[in-house]
Amino acid sequence: MTHIDAGAELDPVHPVAPPATGRATGLTAAEVAERVARGEVNDVPVRSSRSTTEIIRANVFTRFNAIIGVLWVIMLGVAPIQDSLFGFVIIANTGIGIIQELRAKKTLDGLAVIGEAKPTVRRDGVAAEISTSQIVLGDLVELGPGDKIVVDGEAVETDSLEVDESLLTGEADPVIKKPGDRMMSGSFVVAGGGAFTATKVGREAYAAQLAEEASRFTLVHSELRSGISTILKYVTWLMVPTSIGLIISQLVVKDDNFKESIAYTVGGIVPMIPEGLVLLTSVAFAIGVIRLGRKQCLVQELPAIEGLARVDTVCLDKTGTLTEGGMDVTELRPLNGSDEAYVRKVLGALGESDPRPNASLQAIIDAYPDAEEWRCTESLPFSSARKYSGASFSEGDGDNSTWLLGAPDVLLPADDSSLAEIEDLNQQGLRVLLLARAAGELDDPDVAAGARATALVVLEQRLRPDAGDTLRYFEEQDVAAKVISGDNAVSVSAVAGKLGLPGAENTVDARRLPTEQGEMAEALDANSVFGRVTPQQKRDMVGALQSRGHTVAMTGDGVNDVLALKDADIGVSMGSGSEATRAVAQIVLLNNSFATLPSVVAEGRRVIGNITRVATLFLVKTVYSVIIALLVVCSQVEYLFLPRHLTLLSTLTIGVPAFFLALAPNKERAKPHFVRRVMRYAIPGGVVAGAATFATYLLARHHYEGAGAREAETSAATLALFLIAMWVLAIIARPYTWWRIGLIATMGLGFLLVLTVPWLQDFFQLKLVGTTMPWAAVAIAAAASLIIEVVYRWVGRRFPA
Repeated sequence: MTHIDAGAELDPVHPVAPPATGRATGLTAAEVAERVARGEVNDVPVRSSRSTTEIIRANVFTRFNAIIGVLWVIMLGVAPIQDSLFGFVIIANTGIGIIQELRAKKTLDGLAVIGEAKPTVRRDGVAAEISTSQIVLGDLVELGPGDKIVVDGEAVETDSLEVDESLLTGEADPVIKKPGDRMMSGSFVVAGGGAFTATKVGREAYAAQLAEEASRFTLVHSELRSGISTILKYVTWLMVPTSIGLIISQLVVKDDNFKESIAYTVGGIVPMIPEGLVLLTSVAFAIGVIRLGRKQCLVQELPAIEGLARVDTVCLDKTGTLTEGGMDVTELRPLNGSDEAYVRKVLGALGESDPRPNASLQAIIDAYPDAEEWRCTESLPFSSARKYSGASFSEGDGDNSTWLLGAPDVLLPADDSSLAEIEDLNQQGLRVLLLARAAGELDDPDVAAGARATALVVLEQRLRPDAGDTLRYFEEQDVAAKVISGDNAVSVSAVAGKLGLPGAENTVDARRLPTEQGEMAEALDANSVFGRVTPQQKRDMVGALQSRGHTVAMTGDGVNDVLALKDADIGVSMGSGSEATRAVAQIVLLNNSFATLPSVVAEGRRVIGNITRVATLFLVKTVYSVIIALLVVCSQVEYLFLPRHLTLLSTLTIGVPAFFLALAPNKERAKPHFVRRVMRYAIPGGVVAGAATFATYLLARHHYEGAGAREAETSAATLALFLIAMWVLAIIARPYTWWRIGLIATMGLGFLLVLTVPWLQDFFQLKLVGTTMPWAAVAIAAAASLIIEVVYRWVGRRFPA
């Protein structure tokens, strides 16, 4: 596969090579300037993130912000400022969300510039790499294997040009292009080369809008986000009737001070809203993007962080993933009495015949100089599907010859004696190419039939120094690694064995894999290393694994990996990979380091595990708020709390702890069924907390009489609810570390200060009266906490996630 580092060069125009004689020279500088002046430029704003306006709008104009905003305005008119604190908290939360997402946007936009495709355009006879946005109508764009076609056009030059249009048309087979054929943006070159004239640029291009949509910074298609949306929908359904009942109860049935009734009503509605949950999810994702950005990892779609954390199978392409791109020729073995000096000339001429050599051919070019007297009359570029390349030459002495260079087990018959020798070399982890002289013409579909073996070219691949550690990490995390390569199966096995991959000794030749999906899935589950895999098989293998319920990540850097990358749950491309692979991958490793993947997995696990924790905290509050409101409506008593009390409770038992817990390290493997996992704890915990708090309040109503009774009743209920909520926090914070214990202790100390410092007592209207009722509240809270502990443990055993 030809690997073109289209993202490494950041200069606006980077000279590549002068044109060969007889080729079209492209537009002149004056013609380019004229088209720019007319606006005929490929100015599609392909952004990696939402605009600043969209970020602000998404964080400010939410359903719950609207509800809380209205309640806040009401409270500012009828109650002291301390009962309006919840509104200031929302402003602070929204501000934090906007700032963090803007930071993530800046990180993403910066990385996207580094990873941007740089098409090669010929102007004034000189080929140069330019930004996609600088292409103008009529530009002559050069193509090679792996290049993505970025604008619509018409083919002008073709050299065995094969284009994959499957991402647009669904047609799996590559299309052979001839001069005059239509070129569609969004397709990519799989073999050969050529050039085309841009006929449609900007928003008129076929795939322009698709490309823009696909590359946006988005939070959609995420189980976490959709789960939270589902929860919020249920919360809204609960809120509306409960709030109406509470309003009627407090304003109509109770003949109290009107302003005070309003204040208590709002105090009952506000805590039902899990307003910080969406914010914390956005912040956790945004910080994840920033952290990964520092490690040169471009997350093109935010849910990819979450998705990779759910992965249980990762499919690895050997070349470029486990091995580095470069190769070295270690040995040349002439066969059938061939003259070594002559073979060197053939190899030198073959190297010169391909203008865009892949890694194997580049190693041959480096080892064998071109024989200048040989002239290439026809060439056949390398294709992943056929596994060989070729060329026809007019030799210096007037003879003509046709040569093939590729996989020995493809070019040789199965009973050829040379295959045993090749097998020995493959078992040492070496890559072997066969040079064969073809008997027929190069354009014959069966050109390989009857080819005469001339020499073996032995190549050594460079293992990535960090690949072994990364494979061990996946093994420790119960993530199955499958090496899927187009190379010889024995050679792939040797490389996997050197890196310590379990099951490397049992290699499967993909040509013998069953085609039926169920049988293929069984073979994939039973084995770890597969060789001689075609691009279509890679795609089929991903589908077979998914049919067994596996969440599959696919890594690769070559154009032969594109279809599998697209179909996988998570596609991971190397930064030096082809434009096509970078375009379809959700994650691009700009530093080309396979070792970055564990960081992405860890980041995803941190986000999902921690959001599940804090979601439970938020929803326990929602459930106990609804329970208390319903009990108040049914019993026709005054509502227990003012908004200031619940603002204090929410801040100490949810707001501050949730922020720290959401950003803490978490290596727990992500589990499915987010809504069920959260609600199985939130509902029983909230019901017990609500019932115990209301029981404390009723007991306090019977205990206290006279002036100050209302404040004493509320204080006792607040104490009970705080202690229960702290126990829920203590459960959620497990397993304990020094900082988590310190966090819980600090929150407890904060509440103690409010109860003991006189001006804080007055500000929050909290004062414990006597000793009997406060100790009764402590006893009720202890009993409720014990019940929650028992229920949580029972739920964990009875309804495992």
